[in-house]
Amino acid sequence: MSPAEARLKEVPSDMTEAEWNQRINLAACYRLVALFGWDDLVDTHISARVPGPEHHFLINPYGLLFEEITASSLVKVDLHGNQLSKSDYSINPAGFTIHSAIHEVREDAICVLHLHTVDGTAVSSCAEGLLPLNQTAQLVTHDLAYHDYEGIALDHDERPRLQRDLGDKNHMLLRNHGTLTVGRSVASAFERMYHLERACSMQVRTRILGPTYPVDQAAIDKNTELVSSRDRAELRATKLVWPPLLRKLDRIDPSYRT
Repeated sequence: MSPAEARLKEVPSDMTEAEWNQRINLAACYRLVALFGWDDLVDTHISARVPGPEHHFLINPYGLLFEEITASSLVKVDLHGNQLSKSDYSINPAGFTIHSAIHEVREDAICVLHLHTVDGTAVSSCAEGLLPLNQTAQLVTHDLAYHDYEGIALDHDERPRLQRDLGDKNHMLLRNHGTLTVGRSVASAFERMYHLERACSMQVRTRILGPTYPVDQAAIDKNTELVSSRDRAELRATKLVWPPLLRKLDRIDPSYRT
């Protein structure tokens, strides 16, 4: 019997094993964001689609810190914002606007991760955006979109413009707002965010030091070709990066699995 099957037997429900596993991965992502210092009190949000044809997705209960999120506390909603699972909490309205927009049109966007970090927001607020100044940034810049700021994302009329601006990219700078990544799994959305956030921090520090050393365009093009395979990126994230991150969480506090 798998751990998911054991849990579902222990707590009877109509939840599938696939949904429970997705809940564990998403709860882990919330805990990792807190561990890396990327959280913003109870704000920002990460969502993951529940396996199945309904396009339901999981998101955080609005009022819990990311370090408190557990698999069972995540709220399931549909694309209209209706809560489909019982919770003492509602969901963040701005979070629903952003995440429902992407889940609606991107079948491959199983997970959507959005942050308001200091360095990510700083770079998103600069006219030059993120530059390919170093190897880490070059993991991102070939696959990076931008969306202009329209105020707190409560207006559902913004969704078509957000969808258009993201297009088929997997990284986005929300101008004057923050960072966003999507992935075919929680693992790949998290790894993309790790690189995006790290690249933003590197750029902030580099700019403080003064003029930047030029990068040859041929080297940028070479790196783009090496990292542009999305299948290879997904395999790396799920098989190489995510398992040790879960082991790290399990050593620190495995309660995210409950």
